[in-house]
Amino acid sequence: MEAKDAGMAVPEPENQNKAIVHALYNALASGDTEKVTGITASDLEWWFHGPQNCHHMMRVLTGESAHTDFRFEPRSVTAIDGGRVIAEGYEGAHVYWVHVWTLKDGLIVQFREYFNTWLTVTELRPLSWVVRQESSTLWQSQPRDLFNRSLPGLMLAI
Repeated sequence: MEAKDAGMAVPEPENQNKAIVHALYNALASGDTEKVTGITASDLEWWFHGPQNCHHMMRVLTGESAHTDFRFEPRSVTAIDGGRVIAEGYEGAHVYWVHVWTLKDGLIVQFREYFNTWLTVTELRPLSWVVRQESSTLWQSQPRDLFNRSLPGLMLAI
């Protein structure tokens, strides 16, 4: 069975991965640490890009800060391939974040956080592997409130 995501067919595993990421943000918002630990790997691989004082997700996931200290409220959650989900959020003109979650067998195994950084995600496969795709860009930052703001940009090749 397939569902639609941004006008494109999305296989059921991608919908399940999106649901897991949504469940993570809901658990974080309510302080449900049991749910958070149940859907994240104990050896979660972590990568961060942004100002050093903005490790908010790390502090929340490790219990260093309360779930109310910084609230992650995704404005969009998009499955980009069989195992990755991107969540994007912004608050006014000063805070913008992108999270790239990698899931395996229903468990979050890798996390990349980009804070106050524009992000473009591109596919890095030989053209012979790509099935009639017009562009290798899979996802691009869409921070509606921050278009007049200058932020560093990165490209994530997967």
